[in-house]
Amino acid sequence: MSNQDVVLPDMGIAAAALPGPGRALFVCRGAAGAVSSLRRGAYGGLGLPGAADGGAGGEPFLGTRAPAPAAVAGRTCTSRVVEAIRASSPTRCPAVDECDAWTRKHPSALGSFDQVAAAAKGKRIVMFMDYDGTLSPIVTDPDMAFMTAEMREAVRDVAKHFPTAIVTGRCVEKVCSFVGLSDLYYAGSHGMDIKGPSSKDDQTVLLQPAREFLPVIDKAFRALEDRTRATPGARVEHNKFCLSVHFRCVAEKSWSPLAEQVKAVLRDFPELKLTEGRKVLEIRPSIMWDKGRAVEFLLKSLGFDDRSDVLPVYIGDDRTDEDAFKVLKKRGQGLGILVSKCPKETDASYSLQDPTEVMEFLVRLVEWKRLRSPSPSARPRAQQQK
Repeated sequence: MSNQDVVLPDMGIAAAALPGPGRALFVCRGAAGAVSSLRRGAYGGLGLPGAADGGAGGEPFLGTRAPAPAAVAGRTCTSRVVEAIRASSPTRCPAVDECDAWTRKHPSALGSFDQVAAAAKGKRIVMFMDYDGTLSPIVTDPDMAFMTAEMREAVRDVAKHFPTAIVTGRCVEKVCSFVGLSDLYYAGSHGMDIKGPSSKDDQTVLLQPAREFLPVIDKAFRALEDRTRATPGARVEHNKFCLSVHFRCVAEKSWSPLAEQVKAVLRDFPELKLTEGRKVLEIRPSIMWDKGRAVEFLLKSLGFDDRSDVLPVYIGDDRTDEDAFKVLKKRGQGLGILVSKCPKETDASYSLQDPTEVMEFLVRLVEWKRLRSPSPSARPRAQQQK
């Protein structure tokens, strides 16, 4: 299947079967029909936030929220956004005792590797990893977020032994160019563009649940570029199925005006919602889809959703990765690993400080696997449409 169809999985959150032999495929409706159906809760719960609802993961939804008096609601919304982005972008760590308490609750995945190995014993590991801040450092220019050759080799070795996916807010094409490995699954745009491994130049499209939103996303991109141009350091990145307003180079005193600018633009686009990440504001289609749903989709697509002998491992550093951590925690099966030097509220079980420690963890995981199995095991692939 290549860029024509949108496949919706039968996971209790959608109404179509996954691609595979003898399984049905359904395509999304037109934009108007899709929005209408999603608001009515069609597709088994894949829905849009209503007037009183929040966005995915309880994050602020700006656009169709019915507030109290406009001026007061506007200030409240903006303040909430600014506080959220400040919390996701800490400038200093708290006191040592607080750090120690947090570390006891979320111990190092390296220091606790024996526990990780014990949890993986007799189970099939499936690896999920964010990109920015996890496989590459957070840098001033998002276009320069390159991973090291050593990290690429570590990821390549992991993919030889385990089904491996990169789950990111970036567009698939961009993260593919950064990673440079074809034998992986890539879930771009926060899981709204999922593609499978391919030996050819074109990867197999497995899922694009927000394809009908592409025209409105393009319009919003142009509007955001115009509106934020006057804010020094602000940058709008088009990630195909979502937009990112980067403020890594924006002075903190300008965060609130920038949030106001973004909010003003979104008033004209009720089909979109605003969420916050690490030094970034994310604009996405208003469907209940996120990195957690992408993980669920890939597990089902690989035939691992109802098996007790599978251990999903998700490594990420961003607030958007919490959706995946929540999924693993709710399943009671899987390990979430937060990449952070400072304590943060998280549903992850373990922690790593930075991409260097992530690489060390990946290398150690591969060494552990090699000791248990001399040759890489055969890795299943998600079925594609014939």
